[in-house]
Amino acid sequence: MKSSFLTRPFYFLWTTQTAANAADVLYIMALTVLVLNQTESLISAAFMPLMRSGAQMLSGLIAPLLLNRFKLPSLLLLSQTGQFLLFVGLAVYLQLTGKDAVFVLVFALVFAMSFLDGWTVPARNALVPRLVAHEQGLLKANSLISVSDQVVQFAGWGLSGVIVALLGPSPTLLVTAVVYGLAAAFTLGVKEPAEAHLEQQPTDAAPDDSLAAAPASRWHTLTEGWKIIWQMPRLRLLTFMDIIEMLGGSVWVGAFTLAFVQTALGQGEEWWGFINAAYFAGTVGGGLLVLAISRAIGSSLLAAMLIGMAGYGILTAIYALNTQPLIALILVLLMGPFAELSVINRRTLIQRSVDKGVLPKVLSAQASLLNLVFCISLLVMAALAEWLGIVNLYLLAAVLTLLALGVGLIGRQAFRNESAPGARM
Repeated sequence: MKSSFLTRPFYFLWTTQTAANAADVLYIMALTVLVLNQTESLISAAFMPLMRSGAQMLSGLIAPLLLNRFKLPSLLLLSQTGQFLLFVGLAVYLQLTGKDAVFVLVFALVFAMSFLDGWTVPARNALVPRLVAHEQGLLKANSLISVSDQVVQFAGWGLSGVIVALLGPSPTLLVTAVVYGLAAAFTLGVKEPAEAHLEQQPTDAAPDDSLAAAPASRWHTLTEGWKIIWQMPRLRLLTFMDIIEMLGGSVWVGAFTLAFVQTALGQGEEWWGFINAAYFAGTVGGGLLVLAISRAIGSSLLAAMLIGMAGYGILTAIYALNTQPLIALILVLLMGPFAELSVINRRTLIQRSVDKGVLPKVLSAQASLLNLVFCISLLVMAALAEWLGIVNLYLLAAVLTLLALGVGLIGRQAFRNESAPGARM
């Protein structure tokens, strides 16, 4: 799997992110069990993912100020080390207090960790183009990261459940602290080329570099990523497509998939596990497929993305109308490759559309926006499930994906126009 296009610092980045993602899965599982056992409240447990998304959204809003001040590896190290120290504090607190833990403090620490984590994905995705030796390696690098993300999700939830069952929630938190420590240590090996930070500097100044513009420089820094998204037809289109898809994407959150399995398929919780496992297995296979055919895709990133969206939308519609459990399992397995074909190529298109110096700010703006959309989607889809029914909810998700596909087809002219603010020439 190793490629001459992928550098040693990239593999450190890949390793640290894989370890951090594994730690995230472990601690979310352990905390959820702990909260449920002690409060017997589903609302308290469900509050955690919503709060995490909200913290990451807020973090993304101020991220440009930090991106302006620190190099990306330094920011990544700050984030991972901060999360490690906060988590050690959380684990020790829960060990000492046991059932007397004050969950307001627990949630506050989770919020702080999620806030630090909000810089991680934009910083990682902005670092990837800087750590590949040639642009031909960019699609391979994104595929490799996507595969590891999905493997952690696929294997992580199952294994974390076993670990929590064997060790108990509190000892699992101590194991997680060790994994977080390893993630922070591996970050030390992430080094970007010396010229990468230098090319970022001109974009940090106010447009006319005058003293009169100095008071507005902080506002300029905060809004620069948003302005570039709005000014570049290509980025504006990709972001709009992401928003439309994200509005329907929350239907794959656990509560909705469980309701579909019970209502539409007439099965119990074990089939809920089968459906989740099949979907993640499909996405892992999809990431490996994109990695294998990256040379064949070449510069046809837009076509590959649109094919992925079309396949995913059609299969989601068929899944919604199907009532046979075994067919449902096959459908979600097939969805994975199409989903990965869409996501990986879209990420690569964004990375290749923007100058490396301003890419972190663009990605942080997009991350904030999509976290907000996801929070809204969770609330709206929960309300619509009561009104439309779970089957129609999945049909709506399919329609939204196909709508995003239509937007991409109509606006594909934007991908033929290379001249745009901040674009790479």
